[in-house]
Amino acid sequence: MAGRTGRSLTGERALSRLIASMAPVLDDRRHAIRAMDVAESPSADVFALIREEEGWTIILPDPLGDWARISLAVHSDLAAVGLTAAISGALAAAGIAANVVAGFHHDHILVPWARRQEALDILNSLGDEA
Repeated sequence: MAGRTGRSLTGERALSRLIASMAPVLDDRRHAIRAMDVAESPSADVFALIREEEGWTIILPDPLGDWARISLAVHSDLAAVGLTAAISGALAAAGIAANVVAGFHHDHILVPWARRQEALDILNSLGDEA
């Protein structure tokens, strides 16, 4: 099925191909994850916005933020099984926290800023091993 742009609306589902072609990209900006009251309006630079019963969770670039964002270039299907487990498992084995946000086209991993390069190297090595 193709959208208006002619691009497929379904992504890759095969775990081996997802891992082999994930091509992680490190955003050079720091990010923050914050809570915000639902009555507030988020700023235009918000990367992700999640509404929960308690309020909004926002993820946005912030020069004082504690998180780095790594985006996977592969277009993963939302029904793909195992990619989040493979990524979080590899990072967990190294003691690196990973907060995964799935977009329609790509997955994004927020890792501690101080360990961003190590996390990127681990993700790249997963792709090399696939």
